[in-house]
Amino acid sequence: MVSYFFQDTDFIFKEKRFNSLWLKTVAESEVRRLGNISVIFCSDNYILDVNRKYLQHDYFTDIITFDYCEGDILSGDLFISVDSVKENAAEYGTSFKDELNRVIVHGLLHLIGYDDHTEDDVRTMRSKEDYYLDLREHLR
Repeated sequence: MVSYFFQDTDFIFKEKRFNSLWLKTVAESEVRRLGNISVIFCSDNYILDVNRKYLQHDYFTDIITFDYCEGDILSGDLFISVDSVKENAAEYGTSFKDELNRVIVHGLLHLIGYDDHTEDDVRTMRSKEDYYLDLREHLR
């Protein structure tokens, strides 16, 4: 089950049902099942506080993923800074919606076990993101 929360933001996410179906499809494509996934949309300041408090990192980021997976069941918290997603969309010349979907699936891919520490990891992650973003469009 995917739950959506909002912290320190006026952002409204209108595609909860469709997004949940998409994430379920991504999980099943990776031979996983969705457990409890919390998507927490927040501000830059809120995610900075989370980063400092739980990871001892003193910088802004677009997403922080906390992994509570057990076996093939995906569970975790995805903290997403709406502010950073807006900035990234402008920087990369894409729409806010497309960048937001990329960040959401990026978090789920971390729960599945993909990483982005090396150049090869980044290429694999980007390829998976692109694949699942394309799949999202075909689910409509």
